[in-house]
Amino acid sequence: MPFFSAKVPSDFQGQERLDKYIASLPNGMNRSKLKSGVTEILVNGKKVKISQKVKALDQIDIQWEDNIPDDIIPENIPLEILYEDDNVTVVNKAQGMVTHPACGNWTGTLVNALLYHWGRESLKAVKEGNDSEILQSRRPGIVHRLDKETSGIIITAKNRDSEEYLQKQFKDKSLQKEYILICTGRPKERNGDIRTQIIRDPKNRHRFKAVIDTDEGKFARTIYHCIACYGNYSLMRVRIKTGRTHQIRVHMKYLGCPILGDSIYAKTDSLFKDASLMLHSVQLKIRLPGSNDYTCFRTKTPQRFIEVEKKLKKSFPKTILAD
Repeated sequence: MPFFSAKVPSDFQGQERLDKYIASLPNGMNRSKLKSGVTEILVNGKKVKISQKVKALDQIDIQWEDNIPDDIIPENIPLEILYEDDNVTVVNKAQGMVTHPACGNWTGTLVNALLYHWGRESLKAVKEGNDSEILQSRRPGIVHRLDKETSGIIITAKNRDSEEYLQKQFKDKSLQKEYILICTGRPKERNGDIRTQIIRDPKNRHRFKAVIDTDEGKFARTIYHCIACYGNYSLMRVRIKTGRTHQIRVHMKYLGCPILGDSIYAKTDSLFKDASLMLHSVQLKIRLPGSNDYTCFRTKTPQRFIEVEKKLKKSFPKTILAD
């Protein structure tokens, strides 16, 4: 992807919106391109919006993609449907599938598959307008997401009323999401409640890190339970109270138990060199549109978990940590 860097001169006076400043440079980009094609904007290593004010000596780094398609097209991609009615479709997302079209992944996403499944036409990919309008045009029906390499339950909305109804529950945290994972390392305690801020890692803009004793970043809370340990590996169950990018992966790293197969936050494991990310959204408890009662959706344990657990049980005795 193209990359642009600039440093604001030391004699720059006052402050100016980032998009206006970049557009004023001889080799800069116009504001339309900044809105439609940019994948990431960093100022002094921190992710910001195009409305960010810049000042003297600020370091600006921008990454973008030129080839944005005109349409988001329906694609006949098999989906594992867990539940469906007139308002929602609940899917067990496969590992490796991106949730919605974005820079670098314009096809093969869950949205492309849902458009086909729902019998809908191609959607115009909005390239200009405010950030929310652009994003909304690219993810119809998506009310939450999972990382590409995270598998498991996603609930999607078939109409705008249902989308708003579900989004409210994610916003006010009145639902329950549960994950299973296999980690390298053992937690010091069997049960824990991790509460930190999450910031972008200043040493690696593709990663995040958990920090405490600061108001910087965004608050994140993860509750974990260690089901069992096998040697230096732990089978965990996690419930998240917030929904930050890479939250579980970052918090497990912070705990000293990075997730097995995590290419960003963990090292390659000698026993499982080919392991993919061992993180799966196993349960979602939520109120469906038109109902005041909670419905609980669960998935079976993925085959990749079964294979790893089988090898662990053959190699190490099972240990249950003390409460």
